[in-house]
Amino acid sequence: MKPSILILFILFAFFSGCSQSDETTETSATSLYFPPIDSAAWETLSPEALNWNTEFLPELKTYLAEKNTDAFIILKNGRIIVEYYFNDFTSNTPHAWNSAGKTLVAFSTGIAQQDGYLTLDDSTSEYLGPGWTTMTTQQEGEITIWNQLTMTAGGDYNVPDTACTDPACLQYLNDPGTFWFYHNAFYTLLQPVLDSAIPMGFDSYFEEKLKSPTGISGTWLQFGYNRVFFSNARSMARFGILNLNRGNWDGTQLLNETYFDQMTNTSQNLNKAYGYLWWLNGKESYRLPQTTHEFQGKLIPNAPNDLIAGLGKDDQKLYIVPSQDLIVIRMGGNAGNPHPGPSGFDDELWGKLSVLFNY
Repeated sequence: MKPSILILFILFAFFSGCSQSDETTETSATSLYFPPIDSAAWETLSPEALNWNTEFLPELKTYLAEKNTDAFIILKNGRIIVEYYFNDFTSNTPHAWNSAGKTLVAFSTGIAQQDGYLTLDDSTSEYLGPGWTTMTTQQEGEITIWNQLTMTAGGDYNVPDTACTDPACLQYLNDPGTFWFYHNAFYTLLQPVLDSAIPMGFDSYFEEKLKSPTGISGTWLQFGYNRVFFSNARSMARFGILNLNRGNWDGTQLLNETYFDQMTNTSQNLNKAYGYLWWLNGKESYRLPQTTHEFQGKLIPNAPNDLIAGLGKDDQKLYIVPSQDLIVIRMGGNAGNPHPGPSGFDDELWGKLSVLFNY
């Protein structure tokens, strides 16, 4: 073969290979991507490739900075499309999830149930022992793990501190399952329940069953009565991918789909926008933390109806939109919410995102 023909053959083979690689990349962008658990590598995709309104990105970034944001990520099918950091934060900087971390506990409770360590109908007293409240033995015994997951334990929310888990703070007001109130103390005691139910304890179990299989980093830290999870934004994104894929990580079903459906759908008729510690959009009414009022309409009007969310104090946000294969992460300080709970900053942010996504 002549040298010139050989060179042409090599060049043809090279460019053919490039074309095939590009086509594979474009095709794979529509499949769900799982970042490797032993590497910082993460596939990305440009917003231009999705036909998003890229001219709006500078305005969105300015808005996020003005709203005291530290980390912001948008993922499509698990790939990072937009990733911004502010205030000296990086992809490795840990941040508090605050109450968005409740979703981690809900997920872990489901795994513990499928492993046979508990059932949601179990009385909380079975694991905490008698006298964990100041209620009568009968009143106390009627509170179940399901009540803790759904904010329907019935404790008196007029106490000075609804985060207080001391028995003196846990008083009777309503029968379990008859009233919804965002009473943080009853949620907080889910971790001690799991710690008692699981032989290896909650922390080791959480590491083995949730963190290790998905590559999530981070740790639980105690602040007063509250135990708060800290991780970087990408770890929150990993948890988002796990839930976008209905509890399945790259072919391994960590959480059965029956429980997943219960967790991410209306769990009771008292607050239709609440599952098992997850917030749900698209319902006809909702209730908010620290109030007994029922609001009519969707939780976040500007967001897609099928959005589910982990929401935490100072506007920690884990949004998942299955119909759009979208995950949106926001960590930072208080964004200046005009309302005491969801539908303030949340709705404003989703108004901005709808412009970006060309909804």
